[in-house]
Amino acid sequence: MKIIIIGCGKVGRTLAQQLSEEQHDIVLVDTNAEKLQEVTEEIDAMTLVGNGASIGVQKEVGVEDADMLIAITNSDELNLLCCLIAKKVSKCETVARVRNPIYSEEINFIKERLGVSMSLNPELATATEMARLLRFPSAIQIDTFAKGRVELLKFKVKPEFDMDGLAVSGLADKFKCDILICGVERDGEVTIPGGDFILKDNDLVSIVASPTNSAAFFKKIGLGTNQVKNALIVGGGTLGYYLAKQLLSMKIRVRIVEKDAKRCEELSELLPEAVIINGDGTDKKLLLQSGLEAAEAFITLTNIDEENIFLALYAKDQSHAKLITKVNRFAFDNIIEKLDLGSVIYPKYITADYILQYVRAMQNSIGSNVETLYQILDNQAEALEFSIREDGPVVGVPLMDLALKKNLLVACINHNGRIIIPRGHNQIQVGDTVIIVTTEKGFQDINDILRKQV
Repeated sequence: MKIIIIGCGKVGRTLAQQLSEEQHDIVLVDTNAEKLQEVTEEIDAMTLVGNGASIGVQKEVGVEDADMLIAITNSDELNLLCCLIAKKVSKCETVARVRNPIYSEEINFIKERLGVSMSLNPELATATEMARLLRFPSAIQIDTFAKGRVELLKFKVKPEFDMDGLAVSGLADKFKCDILICGVERDGEVTIPGGDFILKDNDLVSIVASPTNSAAFFKKIGLGTNQVKNALIVGGGTLGYYLAKQLLSMKIRVRIVEKDAKRCEELSELLPEAVIINGDGTDKKLLLQSGLEAAEAFITLTNIDEENIFLALYAKDQSHAKLITKVNRFAFDNIIEKLDLGSVIYPKYITADYILQYVRAMQNSIGSNVETLYQILDNQAEALEFSIREDGPVVGVPLMDLALKKNLLVACINHNGRIIIPRGHNQIQVGDTVIIVTTEKGFQDINDILRKQV
């Protein structure tokens, strides 16, 4: 597909890179020539310096024959204007990043009247991801498939779990749980393990299971599965507001520490059930007075990555809270992963993932059968949910007899609502949805899982 991306910030670059890897034709538009120059050195994409809200600029980059225009500048209004113009001069799908809560409440009007195909609120999407983690605090990361019937969860192996030296094939027998290990992260390396793979303490392990079976497994290894009862949030910006609102709806008690007095007044009006504390979230004394030691969840949402990281490390030392650490920059993610900061959330990745899922959904109409897509295993692998609509080479054949590509795992089969953690004898049937985990990017069809016959 031909995709125009207006805005070359962190999300724009991340998205352009991922879409380019999937062989889409990408055009990047931004007013900053230096940013575009940096991109062209890393990504196979055309660029144009200019204002994406200009009809002339849009026509110059070929909006009239584009399949999609994505506007993700820092201005909501500019993004909406870009999409409005694109709709007037072409038939392409349009995606706008809209962050202001006021606009979010009017999103149906924006879609219907302005013709925006998809609106994405990064803060709301990130808050939803964080709230999901606090429902199941034992997990570092949670993704859902099959309309919530299947979960992909990541956790860290600790000595008390008695899993060190255990082969993957022996896990189900030892704990009597129907789960499947689909990925292991160790010392910066990512593995999609076979049955003979040996687990070690401190491995980051991703499993696929139904919510019931994942909860049973975590209970057996000694990890709590109940949602937190209270949360302490440092940073009362838009993301903090969205998160607090969701947590309060889940009957979780919320305290927010915010430095700006005026913002505290706003939050007190918007969130009357929350406790709003005006003060410096980096003040250790204030954190302790705000209930850090008794907090079951501690979430750092300041605009400074270093502050968020140090606060999480301090909270780890002072409490047993579930930690969620927001990080905006990717440059040092390999080092950050080693610091044991609990669940590290990159809003830019979440935003890019949502848009990428929409792109995949669009492709469904032109032959793709990808229903859901997540970047997993430190963004080095994908988990994809395929819908099996017709007969083909993978249908009706035992999995053990399929010539599957390397570093690929058939993680789950949803057969008429029955969740199957597959073994070698299981078969894929028409009407099923199938979850595939692979380190290879760009799959669009279930048959892509097969090795090409020489």
